[in-house]
Amino acid sequence: MITETILEKATDKLQFEGFLKLPIEKGLDLVHEINRIKKEKNAVILAHYYQRPEIQDIADFVGDSLGLSQQAAQTKADLIVFAGVHFMGETAKILSPQKKVVLPDLKAGCSLSESAPPDLFKRFLDKHPHHIVVTYINCTAEIKAMSDIICTSANAEKIINSIPKTQPIIFAPDKNLGNYLIHKTGRDMVLWEGACIVHEAFAIDKLLELHKQHPHAKIIAHPESETHLLKVAHYIGSTTGMINFVKNDPCSEFIIATEAGILHQMAKEVPTKSLIPAPSHEDNTCACSECAFMRLNTLEKLYLCLKYELPEINVPEEIQKKALIPIQRMLEISKK
Repeated sequence: MITETILEKATDKLQFEGFLKLPIEKGLDLVHEINRIKKEKNAVILAHYYQRPEIQDIADFVGDSLGLSQQAAQTKADLIVFAGVHFMGETAKILSPQKKVVLPDLKAGCSLSESAPPDLFKRFLDKHPHHIVVTYINCTAEIKAMSDIICTSANAEKIINSIPKTQPIIFAPDKNLGNYLIHKTGRDMVLWEGACIVHEAFAIDKLLELHKQHPHAKIIAHPESETHLLKVAHYIGSTTGMINFVKNDPCSEFIIATEAGILHQMAKEVPTKSLIPAPSHEDNTCACSECAFMRLNTLEKLYLCLKYELPEINVPEEIQKKALIPIQRMLEISKK
């Protein structure tokens, strides 16, 4: 797995593996200690919507990956603790190179990000010269550095529409988001064959059966999902977009087709509405789709990470500078 490669490259691998085994004092009030150390170290805690509820509750900011990195960059914090996955920590470091960025568990990777190894992606680009490379933010810093423009699920359609129609496009790494954008924009793009295992885990037959049981519920889905699922959705959007839709739509019942961690924040925003997780193929306890990588981060690991400032996310300066350029291009286009 490429997650293992991340560990092999980590200069603090031994310290990381060692500090995770350090005992935590029995009965320690982790929430109190995390808040105390955070203030002492002038740290900011970021939590993605897919994190465990107890991590979301203690975070300074909860949101999607780019939004969190932007918020952290605007703070005066010296230390960024990113409760998310590896590529998110890299994005935070790219936007805040002067700040120290740490991740509770270095093994918290991403199936989508890891579907595009830099060496194979470089060969892919060489086979398609003269194409502009639009890359979804769910990728490694090295892939960002090979890209012309980055996009998010929220602004991807606008980014694609900003490119002249005569300009051929490569879209990576998510083929499902790419296919959705081809349908929305009419552009014929070359797609990298990557995908998120969480969003491909939804079972369309189970979803349709669930909707029969809740005929008035609206199905909302993330565009990383497969095409057949998106065809039955009443709304398709980013994590933030999904939350805003549930808040503003008059419907009182929703079936949510994205990682189940988002339900925690949704329930806070709309406590009177019924939120039903879309069923997955897996026969797990909640019958919903959960990201095993996101679940690697725990309150205990967050405490150790903050206390020892490990494991640290580092991006080589050359890659950091190259990766920042397509992010800045995206932000400029998004302002128009």
